[in-house]
Amino acid sequence: MRFLFDPQLNPATERGWRARWFRIIFHHDPGPARNFDLWLVVAIVASVIVVMLDSDPWLHVDHARILYALEWGFTLLFTAEYLVRIAVVRRPLRYMFSMWGIIDLLSILPTYLSLLLPGSQALLVVRVLRVLRLFRVLKLTQYVEESGMLLGALWRSRHKIFLFISLLLTIAVVFGALMYVVEGPEHGFATIPTGMYWAITTMATVGYGDLVPQTPFGRMVASALVLIGYSIIAVPTGIYTAELASSMREAGRSSDHHDSRGCPECGLEGHDPDSRFCRGCGAKLPLRMG
Repeated sequence: MRFLFDPQLNPATERGWRARWFRIIFHHDPGPARNFDLWLVVAIVASVIVVMLDSDPWLHVDHARILYALEWGFTLLFTAEYLVRIAVVRRPLRYMFSMWGIIDLLSILPTYLSLLLPGSQALLVVRVLRVLRLFRVLKLTQYVEESGMLLGALWRSRHKIFLFISLLLTIAVVFGALMYVVEGPEHGFATIPTGMYWAITTMATVGYGDLVPQTPFGRMVASALVLIGYSIIAVPTGIYTAELASSMREAGRSSDHHDSRGCPECGLEGHDPDSRFCRGCGAKLPLRMG
């Protein structure tokens, strides 16, 4: 998330209202920046509550005017904030096409589209994306890196998981065809795909109850499939856990070569162990302990 600092606007070198508002909006220092974050959190939570209340048919009919006014109030507020963010950054297009810039835009765009495009009211549910902005305001963006580790482990185990899913589909085809022959259309197994649907729900131990074997042999097949489902349900978990443990060991080894000191000015972390100044704002770093 370094783009929130020096690539856009460096407060250490810039002066004027842009530098001041950049520090207030993008930083989390005590004072105006902290107060801005607190008020923004309140506005985001309140706007999400309004969206949730508006989804209730009874509240939508009886309190439509109040909810409509509140929604437009929040939309105008977030629109002003979005425009200020564009104004204070050095590279507006880079911000607009970044992940957070797109989320900021999607949080206000559906309300305007509801006025211009007939039938676009269904897009208003996209406003719930505003809750994602709490990750940035509350400095939870560090967990995006943790999610990257989870996705990386999933990607590295894709071949094993693909083989496992292929095995499950093969079992579903075999048992679906078997139940189609054993039970037949008179018991609800009208087609082989219907039998496959039953096999998948049975292996997953969901058991909706919409298809139930009636013959003794069909119940024996269902019992065997349940046991198979219990025996293989832990396989993808074990594959993924092994890859995740390997990723965590690699991340632990790499973290030994980085410094965890944070910049007292901008809060940026991840400097080299021998760094004396912040790579983001140029402020002097505290002495390294140990």
